[in-house]
Amino acid sequence: MPRDLQERIKKLIIDQRLPSGAVLPTEPELMERLGASRNSVREALKALQAMGIVEIRHGFGTYVGPMSVAPMIEGLTFRTVAGHYRGEDSLLQLLELREAVEAGLIARLAGSLPPADLAELDALVDRMDAEAAGPDGAVRAETDRAFHATLYRCLGNPLLGEVLEAFWDAFHRVRTDLVDIPQDPKVTCRQHREILDAVRSSDVLRAERAIREHFGNIRTRLSAPASTALPHPSYDR
Repeated sequence: MPRDLQERIKKLIIDQRLPSGAVLPTEPELMERLGASRNSVREALKALQAMGIVEIRHGFGTYVGPMSVAPMIEGLTFRTVAGHYRGEDSLLQLLELREAVEAGLIARLAGSLPPADLAELDALVDRMDAEAAGPDGAVRAETDRAFHATLYRCLGNPLLGEVLEAFWDAFHRVRTDLVDIPQDPKVTCRQHREILDAVRSSDVLRAERAIREHFGNIRTRLSAPASTALPHPSYDR
């Protein structure tokens, strides 16, 4: 019954073309419309809230949720951590999933990035160089994230952007919690500049090689003996 109610509430949202933030019928109205008990309706709404489909605001009502990929991030993160502690190569699996998506898209970018995005990417690579030469001697994760987000932005696919962000966020949250990956910031800077130069020059094969070399380097570092598991991974970042 709860699963059936979930599907019927989702159908209601679709049939009425309700956008995120739109108010849903009250519990009594849903009970009457769905022919279900209060407890069954509440259970169904709580399950939908966990998926980001609805948002329950106590004292105010129930609304259509943001329908983001946040639950997917949490699921990827938990699955990867749990697999790691079972002795599985789950972090490598997550990296390969992200590589498959980006490598499959990079050819579409060759020669098609708008000048404003190219300028922003140039600035981000320059920032990487500055960070690598700084006192910490490391490229900040935020700069790396901004580079990849900007790289695919011109494709104009908001869902794709969310999925790429989900893969990036899940991988880096888990990586930070589980392993200490040795890195050479100069190599990181060189590889990102090579990706940018290949895309700018409309060289599809070079762009594909560059993105695969970048992920191959991460895979090699991830497999290095220096990688060590941390005892208490945190999920609240």
